[in-house]
Amino acid sequence: MTDSQAPEKAIDATGTGTAGTNPLAPAPAGARTAVDVVTPELVAQLTTGVAGSGRTANHTPFTGGKLADLPESTPEDVAGAFERARAAQPVWAATPVRQRAAVLLRFHDLVLARQAEVLDLIQLETGKARLHAHEEVQAVVVAARHYGRKAPSYLKPKRHAGAMPTLTRVTELRHPRGVVGQIAPWNYPLELSVGDALPAFAAGNAVVMKPDTETCLTALWARDLLIEAGLPADVFQVVIGDGPVVGPEVVKHADYVSFTGSTRTGRQVAQSAAARLVGVSLELGGKNAMLVLQDADVDKAAAGAVRACFSSAGQLCISIERLYVHESIADAFLERFVARTKAMRLGNALAYGADMGSLVGERQLAAVTRHVDEAVAKGAKVLAGGVARPDIGPYFYEPTVLDGVEAPMSVCTEETFGPVVSIYRFSTEDEAIERANSTPYGLNSSVWTKDGRRGRAVAARLRTGTVNVNEGYAPAYGSVQSPMGGMKDSGLGRRHGSEGILKYTEAQTVAHQRLLPMAPSLGMDDEKYAAFMSRSLRVMKALRLR
Repeated sequence: MTDSQAPEKAIDATGTGTAGTNPLAPAPAGARTAVDVVTPELVAQLTTGVAGSGRTANHTPFTGGKLADLPESTPEDVAGAFERARAAQPVWAATPVRQRAAVLLRFHDLVLARQAEVLDLIQLETGKARLHAHEEVQAVVVAARHYGRKAPSYLKPKRHAGAMPTLTRVTELRHPRGVVGQIAPWNYPLELSVGDALPAFAAGNAVVMKPDTETCLTALWARDLLIEAGLPADVFQVVIGDGPVVGPEVVKHADYVSFTGSTRTGRQVAQSAAARLVGVSLELGGKNAMLVLQDADVDKAAAGAVRACFSSAGQLCISIERLYVHESIADAFLERFVARTKAMRLGNALAYGADMGSLVGERQLAAVTRHVDEAVAKGAKVLAGGVARPDIGPYFYEPTVLDGVEAPMSVCTEETFGPVVSIYRFSTEDEAIERANSTPYGLNSSVWTKDGRRGRAVAARLRTGTVNVNEGYAPAYGSVQSPMGGMKDSGLGRRHGSEGILKYTEAQTVAHQRLLPMAPSLGMDDEKYAAFMSRSLRVMKALRLR
């Protein structure tokens, strides 16, 4: 499809599906289209202040057509964005933390009040169903509320016991790192852009963000709302352009780097940051497993598996791609799970009603198709889906369940990042845990059982940064007081909780020595001072001082 043809094709849906068993969700009468939402006036408003000497464009997965013309940043533009951010950051850092946190709370209210605007943008830029787009709204406002309330306590000076009780007074201070360079992915353009920037702002940093070009309107909308909520405009800079061109420039100038994306690119980011002795946090790939234990409620587990595997068409770092089911309940579970999968409604309307939307583009469709076709050629069986749906949109692919998957099929070990899940049977919990852990990745996992204590015990043996019992991913991710991130090749660092904000700070210890020095004094020579200190250390241990 050419750019000139794209605007003529409305983003709506009517009728029923014919290319597969999955029905097509009907669009409401008078459904909005891309032309209605992405107006020239909106694009001009959102791109105000974006440094760009060139021009580029983004597109909607629903049709493949162009959404907007956008400024494209050069390396010189990136350097200029960092200069502006660096000039504005000290004033922002000097703003009392409660005032900084109040910006997040006002942003929270604005997002909820104007969510329809951003839901349209998220759908148009990612192709996801509206309910899955709303997950991003939920995640962002929860993070805004949490850091809006908790940032002052996370960042306040903390008193610690000193080297010499009463004589040494120690205070831990937290200083912002300066300008954070953030590289955000396309799959969750609201939550994984501004959601990660909020604690950086609360900590007193400026941010230069590089969102994915295809989903940058959503990030720019969030920036616009944050400025409306009181964030100084220069504190939040956005640069747009090709990842291999603009991304390294962001890393080159940043005082700290936040990256979400592939493991391969994450390694490159980490190496570049390490060369400058700059800290990084990385959330990378996953090949997440769900374990359905022998005593699980098969109806609830089947419904949960649909949510866990096919939210955002499986284009979610923490979604499930491997499903391990106890052999005694496998048939009953599969009967229910496959039926639910086949009944999912695909749709491309800017409205609620569809159970799943589109893949984001040609590359994701090719990867999904390659994994499924190769598995089938090597003996796997398709229980549901397994076909593209060009009758709905160019990148739609039916939610797919594969049985009989085994190495060396690519879908067995590689991250698919699409609506494809492989079924495996197990006979013992030890076997299931061992197989779930037998991957380089360690991001998220899920355990289903009627026995909560048993579920938590199994969870503790899984080598993933988050584990959900009787749900797929939402409870752990939504519990923002607790850390979220990956083990092994799934990343470094954590978002959420204290770690999610303290990573954007430098710790400083201020030790004030009073009355006596930590050296021979009061007439003691070196030997007497050493004996005095030895006795003091024994006493401190006896008094259980820490």
